[in-house]
Amino acid sequence: MPIGQKLKSGKPGILSWLNSVFGKEQAKIGIYGPPNAGKTTLANRIVRDWAGDVMGAASEVPHETRRARRKANIQMSHNGSGLTLDIVDTPGIATKIDFEDFVENHEMHEGEAKDRAKEATEGVVEAIRWLDDVDGIILVMDATTDPFNQVNVTILGNLEARRLPVVIAANKIDLPDSSPATLKNAFPQHPVVPISAITGYNVEQLYETMISTFK
Repeated sequence: MPIGQKLKSGKPGILSWLNSVFGKEQAKIGIYGPPNAGKTTLANRIVRDWAGDVMGAASEVPHETRRARRKANIQMSHNGSGLTLDIVDTPGIATKIDFEDFVENHEMHEGEAKDRAKEATEGVVEAIRWLDDVDGIILVMDATTDPFNQVNVTILGNLEARRLPVVIAANKIDLPDSSPATLKNAFPQHPVVPISAITGYNVEQLYETMISTFK
């Protein structure tokens, strides 16, 4: 059974009746995080589960997403509580983007690598600008890495300064060296949901947390 159907199967009540008459609440949600944390993979899963569509291509090469992409009117519901989302998949946030990394580690020609690095840098600026136009954040963190890296701490500090509601998706728990408990201990001030965006493991809990947090 599709996840959308499973989460919609709660007992109807007065709230679901009101939603059907007056429409669901709506929020614009940005998906943020460092490169290769799984942002686009998660965006694709959300859009596919609730709208039967996809957001865009994902890749193991860093900065595959270099322009923000948006899907509007993604309707979620659970136990009579509904939420309509605009999902914004943003470029990966990085404190340093070096074209030589693409040449040495991803077998790109120098010209291609320089173009990608330039576009990736512009993408970081665009992602930061989007913070002025979103209502909440899904912050995707790689559960196999140290949570206290510079990018995670910088992003989270920025979001907290803006007082944006944040749900942390502790991604890649399908990998043997993942430690979602480390993320929960590191950032107890925010809801942390362990997931595997690529397999779909535990995304139901993420969707429930999104609805309760972003309403």
